[in-house]
Amino acid sequence: MADGAALWRIARDSKVLDLNSSYSYLLWCRDFAATSAVVRDEGREPVGFITGYVRPDRPDTLLVWQVAVDETHRGRGLAASLLDGLVARIAADRRLTHVETTITPGNTASERLFTAFAERHGARLEREVLFDTGVFPDGPHDPEVLYRIGPLTETP
Repeated sequence: MADGAALWRIARDSKVLDLNSSYSYLLWCRDFAATSAVVRDEGREPVGFITGYVRPDRPDTLLVWQVAVDETHRGRGLAASLLDGLVARIAADRRLTHVETTITPGNTASERLFTAFAERHGARLEREVLFDTGVFPDGPHDPEVLYRIGPLTETP
């Protein structure tokens, strides 16, 4: 729970992610800590995170909600390490065969992260629009493209 405020700040400063309320990050750190991960700097301050959950209707699928790394720590492979580590941790406790995420078109960093993840794990990558622009009630929003990766043949 203590990391929620830091995760909110990192998401806000990313200028790419949809920023949820600070309350949602606090709840996320409480309720979904087992399916999320935080990377810290030498001073033990959070500098990156990945949030996710196991889909209730597909218990073999991890949905990755958000991935962000503080600007000063980008380019070091932290996001890939966080993703690999989180998938390995969850796979150690349950049968995990797929990873899903949604990415808005033009978010090249996320596109590269998840495409490379699929390649590293010998998995197929399928893309389809999950939520089109018109379904968002709060104004213009880019479509959210579902990336479905699996089956995973090699766990990290």
